[in-house]
Amino acid sequence: MSNQWLNSLITDTPQAGYELAIKLSRMGIKYTQPSDSVREKIRPIYSEDAGNLIASSHVIAVNFQTVSAANNYWKK
Repeated sequence: MSNQWLNSLITDTPQAGYELAIKLSRMGIKYTQPSDSVREKIRPIYSEDAGNLIASSHVIAVNFQTVSAANNYWKK
């Protein structure tokens, strides 16, 4: 993937930061498995597995920690 989509980790609000954390997580999967058809094929498998869903939530949480720190936890 060559298009640049991440210009900054800085966001205006914690909500926008959380949404960026989700985007970071999703893009990580897209970079790891670039084939749309493969991702679509395996999505039903992991989407009904509690362990996989918990792991996905963990990745989002780690990314949110990174975004939060980059934004100084939105302290004014």
